[in-house]
Amino acid sequence: QVQLVESGGGWVQPGGSLRLSCAASGLTFSRYTMNWYRQVPGKERELVAAISPDGGTTNYADSVKGRFTISRDNAKNTVYLVYLQMDSLEPKDTGVYVCNARHVNYQAFNYWGQGTQVTVSS
Repeated sequence: QVQLVESGGGWVQPGGSLRLSCAASGLTFSRYTMNWYRQVPGKERELVAAISPDGGTTNYADSVKGRFTISRDNAKNTVYLVYLQMDSLEPKDTGVYVCNARHVNYQAFNYWGQGTQVTVSS
């Protein structure tokens, strides 16, 4: 079955950096848009970054443009990786970051990881 496992979260001071990873397995990776969402208690889940199946197109929330970079490794393997490089972190970036895989044609093929906590504070 499809599995998405995030890692790389933690505590960091403002201005610091973290790199999140999402290990995806059990899916035809090249047919999925990959997304990173941020979840904060009491707020709606926010789409932070997205990358097209071939990696050629990326999109970012205005709040993270110029600071976050999403990338993916489409090399054929049993486990595929998606990254979120987060630089110049700010306290407002605090939240649970969740990896999402969405099929380009079939909306029902929509999968979520468990998330990894990112805390930015001094």
